[in-house]
Order: sequence, then structure tokens, then C-alpha cells
Amino acid sequence: MFVTAAYAQSTTTEGAETHDAAAGEVHTETGVAHEGGHGSGVFPPFDSSTFASQLLWLAISFGLFYLLMSRVVMPRIGSILETRHDTIARDLDDAARSKAEADAAVAAYEQELATARAKGNVIAATAREAAKAKAAADRTAVETSLNDKISAAEARIADIKAKALADVGSIAEETASAVIEQLIGGKVSKAEIASAVKASAK
Repeated sequence: MFVTAAYAQSTTTEGAETHDAAAGEVHTETGVAHEGGHGSGVFPPFDSSTFASQLLWLAISFGLFYLLMSRVVMPRIGSILETRHDTIARDLDDAARSKAEADAAVAAYEQELATARAKGNVIAATAREAAKAKAAADRTAVETSLNDKISAAEARIADIKAKALADVGSIAEETASAVIEQLIGGKVSKAEIASAVKASAK
């Protein structure tokens, strides 16, 4: 900005100095007035005669830029940074809270799993003991029933054996009586025949 102003001032000064010299000269082909001189040929920002105005515009521009930065740009940047900082802090807090909740949920799940396993072991042990007791009771009942049946069978066998032996004795007595009658032609008393059969059985 200050370079443009200095250049304009320099151009105006040079134009004023050369106006009289070039007043009546016209280019033969274009019809435009021909300037007689171009000044000293120094680049306007380096012209010592414009340093004061350049420094003034520099100070004004710096002040305006400083005011713009301090009043508009920096507060906005600070607000953006503060907002981002708050957002990041809030996100970190949410992440920490979520992690704590997840850890608590995992701990509760593991506790419930351990409790369920313990209950399962107790139920399995109880079922095994109940099954063993039932099996023992059933075996005892079966053994008792078998023993009763064996005792009844033995009693029946003894009764049948006794009856069979009694029938054998009477058959032996009758047979002996018939054989004696045929052999000796006489009869023998039943008491003698029974004693003889018993003696032979022994």
C-alpha cells in the first residue's frame, strides 16, 4: 500500500518537472505528447525522498494489522482452540467412563459366570448323590425281594422234597410188602416193613 502511494507521489513529481519541456512535442505516428524525461531512474521504494511517507504508511499498516490480529483473528483462533480442547477433554472423559463401565460389566459377567459354575457343580454333586442313594435303595429292595423269593422257593423245594420222600417211603413199603409176599408167600406187618425201609434209607 505504502509502495503504491510512494510510486504515485514520485510519478506526480516527475510529471510536474517535465510538463513544460514536453508540452509542445507530439509523436509523429501516434499523435501522443512525448515526455521529455523519465526522472532520475531510481526505484520508488528506494527513493530517499519518500522514506518518511513509506515509514508512515508502514506504521499505519502495522497498527491496522496488529489491531486486526489482536481484536479479530487471535480471539477467533483462541475460541476455536478452546472449543477443540473442551471437545477433546469431553471425549476423553466419555472414553474413560465407557472403559470403566465396560470393566465393571466384564467383572460382573465373570462373577455371574463363577456363581453359575459353582451352582452347577453343587447341582451335579447333589444329583450324583441322589442317584447313588436311589441306586442303593433300589439294589437293597431288589436284594430283599430276591432273598424273599429264594426263601420261599427253598421252602417250597423242602416241602416238595418232604412230600416226595414221604411218597417214596410209602411206595417202598408197598413194593417191599408185595415182594415179600411173592417171595415167602406170607404177609408182614406194616410196622416191620416201615422200619426196614427206614433202616435201608439211612
